[in-house]
Amino acid sequence: MTRIVALAQKEWREILRDRLFFALSFVVPALLMLLFGYGLSLDVENIPVAIHDLDRTPQSRDYAYRFIHSRYFDFKGYVTDESQAAELLGRGTVRAVIVIGHGFGRELSSDRPAHVQTLLDGTFPYRTQVTKGYVEAINTAVTRELLAGYMVRVKGLSPSRAQTYVDPVRLEVRYLYNQGLKSSWGVASKLIMALLLMCPPFLTALGVVREKESGAIYNIYASNASRAEFLVGKLNPYFCIAFINAMVLWGMACFLFGAPFKGSVTAYLFATVLYVLCSTGIGLLISILVGSQVAAMIITAVVTAMPSMLYSGLLTPVASMNWAARVVAAVFPSMYYGRIIESCFLKGLGWANAWGDMLVLAGYGAALFAVGYAMFHKRGAA
Repeated sequence: MTRIVALAQKEWREILRDRLFFALSFVVPALLMLLFGYGLSLDVENIPVAIHDLDRTPQSRDYAYRFIHSRYFDFKGYVTDESQAAELLGRGTVRAVIVIGHGFGRELSSDRPAHVQTLLDGTFPYRTQVTKGYVEAINTAVTRELLAGYMVRVKGLSPSRAQTYVDPVRLEVRYLYNQGLKSSWGVASKLIMALLLMCPPFLTALGVVREKESGAIYNIYASNASRAEFLVGKLNPYFCIAFINAMVLWGMACFLFGAPFKGSVTAYLFATVLYVLCSTGIGLLISILVGSQVAAMIITAVVTAMPSMLYSGLLTPVASMNWAARVVAAVFPSMYYGRIIESCFLKGLGWANAWGDMLVLAGYGAALFAVGYAMFHKRGAA
């Protein structure tokens, strides 16, 4: 224990003395949380839209106001011809143009179908599909109102009765766990998972490899500290730093981005400890395999950044991926911790739901440290 404490104290002094490394340890994770938390938004709102009204009747203006006053669209004005609409779409000034054709009001007044054209920028397919859904929803609402008005005028029905005929099957949607559909809640909580897979391995790998480059590792080779004592003492500061960052990121997710924490605190803390052990173990393996800090940074970025962003459920649910992507996701611990994060933050679940993923994380961490211990050798030892 004396040797472990001495090694840990020595590593803490190195971290605190090196200003750049200290910033990487405590400042960068919080900074990345701010950058990704505010920049990575999945909400599709305030879509810039322009309207080309060729009819210029009260009916066409009423239809246009549905888009102008919608919180999902940001009205940029009327356009006068098709070339202006094409120019605005080409420059990216607007993402949609609503074209109301000639005779729109006349057709509606005659109880005949009227036609409207929607031009959408397909550069971002996901946002385009969502925008299309918004346009269809507004158009459906207008159609139902017109049908109800027609039945009131022609059939002599009461407005409530006419509405019943128009909507014989009424759909009521209730959103569970995130009633306001705020993407920041899910993104901020999942960013804890992503950053804890990127930052701790990076620090751990650099902390060990820089001793190889400077030659200070030979002091350990010549000492009477065992392999286990060296690994425990060396990794202890990085584990503590990662856990501190986990608590800071948790506070930012809850108090800065407003993500609700509804689940078990003890389950979350225990899962975080296991996950930090896994991420630190990944850094340990990388530090053993490479001999330069540049190589350690490149390999760590490849091994941790892509899985944490693409195969963890942060941007796309793992269940909706193809079988090959699901296999890749199952190889990394981020998917399992991401499910625990989701359960604790939004779903209000605890131990009963998370114990399976915790067992996987525990096995993953044990395997990493066992392999790291087997691969690390004290040169010159008998």
